[in-house]
Amino acid sequence: MSNRDHDDIIDAAIRILLEEDRQMTISFSPGGIAIRFPTTRRLAEYLGIPHYYVLPQFGAMERDGLITRIERVGISTTPVGTELLLKLMTGHYQVRAEEILGEEIFQALQTGAGGRG
Repeated sequence: MSNRDHDDIIDAAIRILLEEDRQMTISFSPGGIAIRFPTTRRLAEYLGIPHYYVLPQFGAMERDGLITRIERVGISTTPVGTELLLKLMTGHYQVRAEEILGEEIFQALQTGAGGRG
């Protein structure tokens, strides 16, 4: 799976979180910062594609170390995935992210995830 495919899925997740849900679930641990993803079904519905097309993309993202999937818990970014998500968010949705999270929290997330801040 190409990085562009990963970016498309992450971009869709960002749009769902910021524009539809207008909230984000963020977890902090000694291992880093994780951001909860929408469900695979929700992403498929949002993208207008069958659910079974999204599953292999998530499998590839998991193999590439961008997300973790835990049965009955959900999908969250890994530290590497968080950094990529925040980079894409900064590039395309910074105003909306700062609206939802606040400028200081958004900058702190970027700094904590190793991104720009």
